[in-house]
Amino acid sequence: MPTVSNFPTVSDTESVVGPVPSEAVSVQAAVRDADSSPLVRIRSLLPGLARAEQRVAKVVLEDPAHVARRSITEVALAANTSETTVTRFCKAVGVGGYPQLRIALAADTARTEARSTRNLGGEIGPEDDLAAVIGKVSFADARAVEETADQLDIATLERVIAAVAGAGRVDVYGVGASAFVAADLQQKLHRIGRVCFAWSDTHIMLTSAAVLSPGDVAIGVSHTGATTDTVEALRVAREHGAVTIAVTNFPRSPITEVADHVLTTAARETTFRSGATASRIAQLTVIDCLFIGVAQRHMDASVNALDATRDAVGSHRLGVRPDGRRRPRETGK
Repeated sequence: MPTVSNFPTVSDTESVVGPVPSEAVSVQAAVRDADSSPLVRIRSLLPGLARAEQRVAKVVLEDPAHVARRSITEVALAANTSETTVTRFCKAVGVGGYPQLRIALAADTARTEARSTRNLGGEIGPEDDLAAVIGKVSFADARAVEETADQLDIATLERVIAAVAGAGRVDVYGVGASAFVAADLQQKLHRIGRVCFAWSDTHIMLTSAAVLSPGDVAIGVSHTGATTDTVEALRVAREHGAVTIAVTNFPRSPITEVADHVLTTAARETTFRSGATASRIAQLTVIDCLFIGVAQRHMDASVNALDATRDAVGSHRLGVRPDGRRRPRETGK
């Protein structure tokens, strides 16, 4: 399977991700809290849907407010499919039926309008000026953080925090944009005295995974969940007894098949792959929550370690205040 750096389009989903494994994550496990956005769930489950169901998903995602006012017959016609397929799509995304989908979409539209009156969308056109580009990119990034926080499974996060806090060693795997996220987690955990390594080279990832053992933790970061290198490294780590954790945008993606715990993000793809930025920010949101949770488990030791590391690099900072004035020279410590 080739490395995938972005969320596949509807037309090429099956060729990139492949058929849904027979032991795929169940719908109930894939669907997060009922109060989370139905659009977030639909986008995250999209790769695992049948082609006809994907067409329904596209209709819903393109104009959810309009779908909330349309009959099931109208939606079926717009998706070039049958009413039965629309009903099957509703069940696949954990809504139950079409009436429930309409209610969920209407409620989500109301929440979105209350949260922000400027739904700028994600498509950036050649006619957009720089101000519009800034607005659209920042809006997509802010929504990625908000929606990720809304749908994050707290119970799963607690189990992950407990595993990392008690681990003898933590390996973090990620390639491409996800490698920066892996490095960020490694730096954070290292600063509070946790033994953690971040790897992005395929051979090193695999050899590192092969020497893990029970009591260790391996974390794979992949937006699509279909990056071969990361999936394979997590599989090897699991075979050697390590607790495996996946951070991905898609709870039915291949990486979830080799993960004991799955933490999901909620970032959407936009023009010029600015979604790559949004996905990274969404991943960093999850990583920050994980890090703070681990630091809380070892509060005193974490605070002491942070103070020590801050003092260690203090002499390498210019003695200048934020307002440009020089700080007084310290004579005490």
